[in-house]
Amino acid sequence: MDSVDLQVLRSACDWVKAGRRVVMAIVVKTWGSAPRPIGALTAIRDDGMVVGSISGGCVEDDMIAQVRSGELVKDKPATTKYGVTAEEAKRFGLPCGGTLELVLEPLTNDSGLDELLARVERHELVMRRLDMESGRATIGPAQWSDQLSFDGATLVTVHGPRWRLLIIGAGQLSKYLAQIAQALDYQVTVCDPREEYADTWDVPGAELKRGMPDDIVTEMNLDGHSAVVTLTHDPKLDDMALLEALKSPAFYVGAIGSKKNNDARRKRLAEFDLSQQEIERLHGPVGLKIGSKTPPEIAVAILAEMTAIRNGVLAPGLVEPGKATVAGCRVT
Repeated sequence: MDSVDLQVLRSACDWVKAGRRVVMAIVVKTWGSAPRPIGALTAIRDDGMVVGSISGGCVEDDMIAQVRSGELVKDKPATTKYGVTAEEAKRFGLPCGGTLELVLEPLTNDSGLDELLARVERHELVMRRLDMESGRATIGPAQWSDQLSFDGATLVTVHGPRWRLLIIGAGQLSKYLAQIAQALDYQVTVCDPREEYADTWDVPGAELKRGMPDDIVTEMNLDGHSAVVTLTHDPKLDDMALLEALKSPAFYVGAIGSKKNNDARRKRLAEFDLSQQEIERLHGPVGLKIGSKTPPEIAVAILAEMTAIRNGVLAPGLVEPGKATVAGCRVT
C-alpha cells in the first residue's frame, strides 16, 4: 500500500510521460484550522483527473476548473491563497476561517520527477529544491531533521519515508501492520529468523531480514523517528529485540500479548541491564484499546497508538467493550 505522496508522484510522472498537462500543488503555509497539513500534495491533469488532496475537496474543485480552462498556471511556478476572507473560507469549505497558501507547479519532463520517484521508491529520503523564477528543480539527499521551507524564491520539499518501523515476526498480523504502516510513510523492516515464517513473507516494499532480533535492532541504529513492535509471542525472540530497543531513542516500543503476559515480560526484562525507566517505555499490551480482535483490527489499534504518540497526543487507551459471557462464565 503506497503512501499518499508516492501515489501523487507516481501518477503525475505517468501523466507527464504521456504528454498531458499537469499542475502539482503543495501546501506551504496554513492559518487557522486548515484541513490538511503543510506539505500535503495534489496533482491535477488537464482533463480534471486529480490524485492526492490539499483540502476537503472544495479547493480541488476550484483548481480543477482552472486547470481545465488553462488559467491556473502557465510556464513557471506561482503561489495562490484560498480562504483569505471569511466568505472565501466558507465557499471553499475551510473550517474556522482557515487559510491555505499553495505553490502551484506546472510539471514537465524537466521537473525531475523520474529521479525523485525512483529514489523515493528505493526508500531514500530526498530533498527537492524548486526555483520559482526558472521552474528548475534539483534533487539531493535529505536528513531526518529537514523540513519543508519556502521563502518566496525557493521551495524546498522533503520526500520519502521520514519514519521507520521494525516489526519482529513475519506472521499474518505483521503483514497487515506492514501494509498499513507503509501508507503512513513508514519504511518497514520485518525481522524473523524462523524459516517457516520468513519464507512466506510477501509484502512488497517491506524489507525482510532473517537475522536475530537483537542484532537487527542494533544494526538499524534506531533514532527518534523509529518504532519497534514485537509480534511473535515467543519470548526468546521478542525479548531479545526489546532488550535493545528499550535502550534506544525509538519513539515507540510495543509488544503483543495480554496484560498478564506483558507483566511477566517486564519482570524478565528487569533481570537484565535495563533501568525501570526504560522498562516503563514498553507499550504492552500493544495498541489502543478499541476492542480489536482480527489481525487487521489489531494492526489499526497499534498504528493508532503510534500515530497519537508521534503527534504528541495523549491517548493512554480507550475503554474496551464489556466481555461476553458464556454459560455464566466471563470470556477472557
